[in-house]
Amino acid sequence: MDLVLDYADEYLLDATYAYFLPAPDASGSKLAANATLAAGAAATRAASTWARDYIVRQTVSLFVLSAVAALFLYFLLSSLSYFILYDKRLEHHPRFLKRQKYQEIMCSVLSVPAMDVLTLPWFLGEVRGHSLLYTEVSERGWAYLIFSALWFLVFTDFLIYWIHRIEHHPSIYKYIHKPHHKWIIPTPFAALAFHPLDGYAQSLPYHVFVYLFPMHRLLYLGMFGFVQIWTIFIHDADMISDHFMERFINSPAHHTLHHIYFTCNYGQYFTWADKAFDSHRQPIAELDPLIASLKNMQAKGLIDENHNPIPDVARKQQ
Repeated sequence: MDLVLDYADEYLLDATYAYFLPAPDASGSKLAANATLAAGAAATRAASTWARDYIVRQTVSLFVLSAVAALFLYFLLSSLSYFILYDKRLEHHPRFLKRQKYQEIMCSVLSVPAMDVLTLPWFLGEVRGHSLLYTEVSERGWAYLIFSALWFLVFTDFLIYWIHRIEHHPSIYKYIHKPHHKWIIPTPFAALAFHPLDGYAQSLPYHVFVYLFPMHRLLYLGMFGFVQIWTIFIHDADMISDHFMERFINSPAHHTLHHIYFTCNYGQYFTWADKAFDSHRQPIAELDPLIASLKNMQAKGLIDENHNPIPDVARKQQ
């Protein structure tokens, strides 16, 4: 978030803080800041009583930026996944809840600000220089840059596997993780529909990583975006099976089975931890929830035995 905050300060927040909290010795600074905002240019950095490195300003800025960014990406990517990839016939599954998409969205919208509050100390540590983020590729070289991206995936995948699995322990599950499993047949809008403590716990490995291992700040920002995309991707309930990559990658099919059967496929990106610790369940065509959805649609007279839609007139005559 340090890179995001730098750009936000430069092109928006300096002017905003100067307008609302002008420095007392800066004559006409409010007027100047207002003009700057209208012009869309960077404001004079000394025009606000809240300097860039003032911890209260950083806290407020990081909270707003992280919440806005998370919700923007959530609505954009979830909508694209839902309208382009998601098989809407799954909404006829017997275990698909009434008004489920609305419930998933509301849960996400309410959870994101709370998760951001919990995450703020990690973001503050980054922007105040306590992490191991670095700026120039030459500091570590290209080989380390590539290694750090791969190690980020392996490190976070392993920790998330165990955090996720521990959350399924009976003494924890009903308090923290059960709300996410309300969506037995999830849509992409379920990607952030967590209890705030659940979402925070599963995000911890991403934040811890840069306090233990050096990482280029731009690469770290890119990996954060990838995490958001991946989280939505594995909630699209696509049960493509028998694909070569499913031996290694924790696909949407694996995560769909996790939502249905609860005690399998805890991994985030890969299948190796589930296989190593005996919690892997291989996606096969017979487990596809679409089968039950199609049977239910047939029972309702929505499709025929060949899964073709039945016109309204023919349906009324049945």
